Amino acid sequence: MAAVRRIRSCFPLLQPRCHGATPATRTPHHAAAPGAFWPRRASPLTSRGLALSASRPTATGDLPGGHRTRVSREDEAFMEDSEVEELFLQQTPALGDGRHRVFIVHPDVKWGSRKQHLTTAELMMAEAVGLVNTLDSWTVVDTVILSTKTPQKKRIFGKGNFQALTEKIRQTAGITAVFVNVERLSPLSEREFEEAWGVKVFDRYSVVLHIFRCNARTKEAKLQISLAEIPLLRSRLKNEIADLDQQGGGSRYIGGSGETLFEVQQRLLKERELKLRAALERLRSKRHLLRSQRQHKEFPVVSVLGYTNCGKTTLIRALTGDAALQPRDQLFATLDVTVHAGLLPGRVAVLYVDTIGFLSQLPHQLIDSFSATLEDIKHSDLLLHVRDVSHPETVNQKVNVLNVLKNLRVPETLISSMIEVHNKIDLVDDYRPAEANALAISALEERGLQELKAAVEDRILNCTGKRVVDLRVDLSSPQLQWLYKEAAVQDVQVNADEGSAVVKVIISTAAYGRYRKLFSGG
Repeated sequence: MAAVRRIRSCFPLLQPRCHGATPATRTPHHAAAPGAFWPRRASPLTSRGLALSASRPTATGDLPGGHRTRVSREDEAFMEDSEVEELFLQQTPALGDGRHRVFIVHPDVKWGSRKQHLTTAELMMAEAVGLVNTLDSWTVVDTVILSTKTPQKKRIFGKGNFQALTEKIRQTAGITAVFVNVERLSPLSEREFEEAWGVKVFDRYSVVLHIFRCNARTKEAKLQISLAEIPLLRSRLKNEIADLDQQGGGSRYIGGSGETLFEVQQRLLKERELKLRAALERLRSKRHLLRSQRQHKEFPVVSVLGYTNCGKTTLIRALTGDAALQPRDQLFATLDVTVHAGLLPGRVAVLYVDTIGFLSQLPHQLIDSFSATLEDIKHSDLLLHVRDVSHPETVNQKVNVLNVLKNLRVPETLISSMIEVHNKIDLVDDYRPAEANALAISALEERGLQELKAAVEDRILNCTGKRVVDLRVDLSSPQLQWLYKEAAVQDVQVNADEGSAVVKVIISTAAYGRYRKLFSGG
């Protein structure tokens, strides 16, 4: 029965619930403070391939025509805050007491389909160190890069290397966890490692999810993280049941119900997963409504994407002048996808969507959990791909970003029209882009922004069907006032003698049709 009680304590799904009960208060471990990551001139971090986002869309900035500066904030009344918080806090996978001294192991695959050709083992280890250092209460004790020919095997390494690694881990004082730098460990591998090393074992999936959990603030972020944690809970359940089986209790039935402990937990996890997916589907519908509202107001949407810590938020702050944006030099500083309004040189109002950074080597289950918010990219009018050209793996990061966009089924026309922005040129002496169509900027020093705004405006006009036209207006009529409200007025040449003016405007096809209907002969 002691083993059964241990299963129950590890998995609160089996605990009796009291109506109206409030989950215990828990303070998450926040990510490192600004500047606590790496100095910008020596940032070794690499992030390859997966955009993760959890959103509460907002829009800020001055728009023409009297529109409110804050376009919208989602009404999240579909689920009570207390219910989301209970799911979020109750479901936490076992990560110890939250404070860890970590030994990092990176399997260096020498050949085969799993070998990384555009990076090095040292850079991949630097990325793993960066992930651990992002967590405020985690520290790296030691690291080791170990060659392997059999990464798909249970122990990943050959017998000799595994024994040597086990001895090194056991001889290193103060270790509380081992981080194996692979996408996902199987439950069998995780159990094998923990038995051999006597400490908690994490993979990239669990570490990144823990970073997200520590940074989660909005309801949708917490729901998506809770959904992404279901596979971890299932793996943990298999390990716990395996331990119970060894003690002769794994097949016991619960209260004569005919269900084993394992079957009950599997069923309850499935019910929770369905509930989370239903809640997120309702959020998906709300986001679709918000997109429809933006399209109705004819605001072009520009999604700013790239790998984590590449300077997206800094760039959007520079493009919009939104002082409320506070970029931080760390991984996944925010999980909120936000929308910020700005004006292009021709006074065309656009909405810049700030997305969460990309990261590589994460399994499909994690992508699936965040699929609702990734749809924002597919429904944009234009994409800005921001690259940190000071990073040693900037080419590898570009390849992986493009692969993820294709995997997300982003329309090819949208990818082909994407503007590539080479950021952080202030960290590279005499930088010149190798790509012909790339724009070199420093978002921090606000260099190259006028050229970028002009390029954005040109692409927006082409893809949205807006046109630049000269209209002769009667100054005694409301024509000019109407144009200021419904179009982007660039220039007004007044002829006082005739009481008229020639107005240069950027106007959509729909608005131009309404203008001609209202003011025939204009």
